[in-house]
Amino acid sequence: MRKDAIGKKIAVLGAGESGAGAAVLAKKKGFDVFVSDMSKIKEKYKTLLSERDISWEEGHHTEEIILSSDEIIKSPGIPSNAPIITKCIEKGINIISEIEFAGRYTDSKMICITGSNGKTTTTSLIYHIFKSAGYDVGLAGNIGNSLALQVAETPHSYYIIELSSFQLDNMYDFRANIAILLNITPDHLDRYDGKMQNYVDAKLRIIQNQTGEDSFIYWLDDPVIQRELKKYDIKAIQLPFSLLKKNGSIGYIEEGQYHIEAPTPFNMELEELSLTGRHNIYNSLAAGIAANVAGIKKEYIRESLSNFPGVEHRLEKVTRVRGVEYINDSKATNVDACWYALESMKTKVILIIGGTDKGNDYNAIKDLVREKCVALVYLGADNTKLHNFFDAMGIPHRDTHSMKECVEACYEMAKPGETVLLSPCCASFDLFKNMEDRGNQFKELVRNL
Repeated sequence: MRKDAIGKKIAVLGAGESGAGAAVLAKKKGFDVFVSDMSKIKEKYKTLLSERDISWEEGHHTEEIILSSDEIIKSPGIPSNAPIITKCIEKGINIISEIEFAGRYTDSKMICITGSNGKTTTTSLIYHIFKSAGYDVGLAGNIGNSLALQVAETPHSYYIIELSSFQLDNMYDFRANIAILLNITPDHLDRYDGKMQNYVDAKLRIIQNQTGEDSFIYWLDDPVIQRELKKYDIKAIQLPFSLLKKNGSIGYIEEGQYHIEAPTPFNMELEELSLTGRHNIYNSLAAGIAANVAGIKKEYIRESLSNFPGVEHRLEKVTRVRGVEYINDSKATNVDACWYALESMKTKVILIIGGTDKGNDYNAIKDLVREKCVALVYLGADNTKLHNFFDAMGIPHRDTHSMKECVEACYEMAKPGETVLLSPCCASFDLFKNMEDRGNQFKELVRNL
């Protein structure tokens, strides 16, 4: 849907990758654009905006300008109950996401991925396959560059887009040509009034507007997805996958073979997959099906599934010190992600856990912690909830409040043949800039041991 920009005012709230990119596209399409961020704007985005003669402000919101806008583009990090958003809603101003806005100005094919866990790995793997096959493809959304900025200045024929629930919240007319739903487990409930159903509803928005020409790829084994899909009239071609072959699944593992039945039959040896662990089988199945749907030749799919290097901060092997393996899984910001990480461990584990709790229920990992962990290292500004839950299990533990303290504790406690696993279950904002900062600090300190 394209809208006449003549005389129309757009306010962009948030001037990170998403907001700055949206502002550039809006300016190019003739809108009167104003960018406002309550925080300090990074220099690279100030430069991007200023070079294109786009007005911006930082450290405050000028409500007079924002509330006189015809439409608001909201960055995904801004909660819907933020005071300025509440005032925009009260005034009846339409609020959309950068992805929604960008979708109005491109006819490119959209391959969109969401899920509580695995979406970054799956998105990166699909991009790797498309790129290796020589497709004109861009990486966007929760990772990569702004979709809007690419549409404005470096357009591609295909976009591989990782979508968080926050981005999906403000998407209405956007259409995914290939939609992938990996799983749904409790996450970000602090942003959804503590209600799981609100979070689930956000995830399912990925299939809105799909037609019979589109494809919907999803994990058939997920009980939440199974339950929720009964509520929807799905028009897209359904291509479910599962760990083992079952009625309805077109992607699965059987007798050591990776199988895809449709739209074109494809198989390869399971041991040839570059990504290991059960959770990565799901990611590889979803990616392979998406590439198959797009018509990518089998040899490119096989080669890419075999040589994909993986994603930084996701079960990333750092180094081995005194016979102890150190693994950076800083991207595990919810309990389910930590479950998958622990499940894939073949040795005894010293688990680093903690950070900004998002309404976590640690019961999901209790059995695996008891089975795999010889020690726990709590890492957070306030570790009270961790103490209350895990201390009674009788596993040796340490309380730390900086990455330096944490790594020193791990070094003292770990024995040869064990693994130190940073898989925090929590967001990082209590002690770190973001999860990348948390992972990078871990890697630097470990390499200096």
